[in-house]
Amino acid sequence: MLLGLGLTVAAQAAEVQVAVAANFTAPMQKIAALFERDTGHKAALSFGATGKFYAQVRHGAPFAVLLAADDETPARLIQEGLAVQGSAFTYAVGQLVLWSAQAGVVDAQGAVLHKLPGKLAMADPRLAPYGAAALQVLAQRGLSETLKPHIVTGENIGQTFQFVKTGNAALGFVALSQIMVDGKIGTGSAWRVPAALHDPIRQDAVLLKTGEGNPAARALLQYLRSDAARQVILACGYQI
Repeated sequence: MLLGLGLTVAAQAAEVQVAVAANFTAPMQKIAALFERDTGHKAALSFGATGKFYAQVRHGAPFAVLLAADDETPARLIQEGLAVQGSAFTYAVGQLVLWSAQAGVVDAQGAVLHKLPGKLAMADPRLAPYGAAALQVLAQRGLSETLKPHIVTGENIGQTFQFVKTGNAALGFVALSQIMVDGKIGTGSAWRVPAALHDPIRQDAVLLKTGEGNPAARALLQYLRSDAARQVILACGYQI
């Protein structure tokens, strides 16, 4: 069901500038293609850290929609008058994983954290909610101070993934969506971090004031709730 989006005709097609949290890169690329196919609208995507996007929006960046990696940033933008009241909703709930590109490195309980084989990568907790969640995990395990000298920080979860993938870090906290292939974890070894070890990673979308009059912006937010989009989101390792 496309929630009435079929009423959109090619003559009404528009473009929407979308700021997308780095962890949601793969699913959003797929959703944007489906969105264009089904509605005629085009989504121009920019990927990065939620904290950086927040700063850019405050300085006048022309984004019409923000797909954040948390629920706090959209709420803050609404409070500050930079996003539309009542437009925010949770489009996905993220899953944090501890991952190594090498098989057999990360065990099913994350005990490898107590005896690291090298550097540990995580996203900058000041900018990226997945990084903040990773810090909470280390605190819960009583490892915050012990592991501090071994941590390398990525600007966002995309850069963090690259640190691990290229071997610049032995393992790292990344998003499950980054290592999912056809609904399963691909190469390497991983520990799916229990949700009880960190705050829920509720990822909210919001219509920014810049996009208030853009039909493509409103259509995209509606499309994110469609069955087609939700199938992609679930297949990429998120909950909805």
